[in-house]
Amino acid sequence: MEDHDAGAGAPEVGVSRGSPTPSGQASPSTGRYGRQVQPWSGNGQAGDTSHDHKGQNGPHQNGKPKKRRKRRRGRKVFARDETRPLAAGASVPAANEAPAARPPQPAAYAPPPSAPPRPGQGARTPPPLQELPVFAALDLGTNNCRLLVAVPTRHGQFRVIDAFSRIVRLGEGLTANGRLGDAAMDRAVEALKICGDKLRNRKVWKARLIATEACRTAANGVEFLERVEREAGLKLEIIDRQTEARLAVSGCGSLVERDTQGVVLFDIGGGSSEIALIDLTGQRSPRLANHIVSWTSLPVGVVSLAERFGGRTVTREIFGAMVEDVAMRLRAFDGRDRLSHLLASPKFHLLGTSGTVTTLAGVHLDLERYDRRRVDGLWMDRDSVDRMVEKLVGWDFQQRVANPCIGADRADLVLAGCAILEAIRAVWPSERLRVADRGLREGILSELMADDGVWRRGRA
Repeated sequence: MEDHDAGAGAPEVGVSRGSPTPSGQASPSTGRYGRQVQPWSGNGQAGDTSHDHKGQNGPHQNGKPKKRRKRRRGRKVFARDETRPLAAGASVPAANEAPAARPPQPAAYAPPPSAPPRPGQGARTPPPLQELPVFAALDLGTNNCRLLVAVPTRHGQFRVIDAFSRIVRLGEGLTANGRLGDAAMDRAVEALKICGDKLRNRKVWKARLIATEACRTAANGVEFLERVEREAGLKLEIIDRQTEARLAVSGCGSLVERDTQGVVLFDIGGGSSEIALIDLTGQRSPRLANHIVSWTSLPVGVVSLAERFGGRTVTREIFGAMVEDVAMRLRAFDGRDRLSHLLASPKFHLLGTSGTVTTLAGVHLDLERYDRRRVDGLWMDRDSVDRMVEKLVGWDFQQRVANPCIGADRADLVLAGCAILEAIRAVWPSERLRVADRGLREGILSELMADDGVWRRGRA
């Protein structure tokens, strides 16, 4: 079950929809499940290993690997003859360490020397792709497994060089049983093996690998992550809900325009929904997360809500009951009024980052096939959101399956997401909703790059 990927379709992230960029979709790796894997830790460090990597340079041991040139959508890129795994014992700084001076040629990042500039070429010409440090972010959620690999470009922006996204439904049955099911864990492990191969096949400078609500709440969540480390070679960290909310905000910073005064950002997930209230009336910091004045994490998402109320056959009465369930939880949120002085301002809006809002946007645009370039950054007014929610509530299950922006994988979840959205809109009414096809992974990459200082040092 492949997911329409948040971020994978855009090679450069960090710009608003007003500055479109070309798009290139990464091809999923087939993975090599039978070989011994080298654990990758969530703090960015390569795990300890006893097996060697002799011959990892292949037939080009006496010099640099031969490059071959190929074209991809009109721009030149270079690919090596073979993909090399991360060197054993590579020293990679942890993601939560304070920025330190970068060694001239660390083992985890050993670019070839840059070619001398051509006559007339300015000194500030961007370096080739392979000379930039590579960063990676993995998010294992209740519904999806997603990976982004990127290199920094202009200040505050990065270019995606590889991506993977798959619907694994790790939280399937969790609401009823309190445990992760065997079939769900098997699906997630297979997806994570592909992610592990992708990470080991690149010289990743820093990475952060996270797990969210399903692993937070499941009685066997830690046990499952131990299995992931054994079989996929990845060491994931379970983040708390506050960190999840902050990362969602960090991933959407460039979609908040300069004259904005207030934003309610929400991330409707599979097992939880994060909401952050952002006040920008004071002096603005480069990091949007610094302006969070209140936040909450509701222990309800599209998977958990659909399992309790049903997702295939949803009458208007059932839909109303789902909305009320979420509304009751929001009434218990003490900080919900922290932006009440801005709700009537035209410079206040909602910002949604989740499959729910991107699906609504795709249906609104009547897309024949989901297109991230058209969805990410899209503005929808109140009436348009009302019409789309009403349309989806009026469709039966097969009509939802038939829509190319929903499909069989989301048809039983999308109305639960709409119910959460409606409850949010009732508390924070706004004339405008901005749609973000980006989220936790982009937030992780932005924070890793900022903390590492790659933009301050002018490397990109």
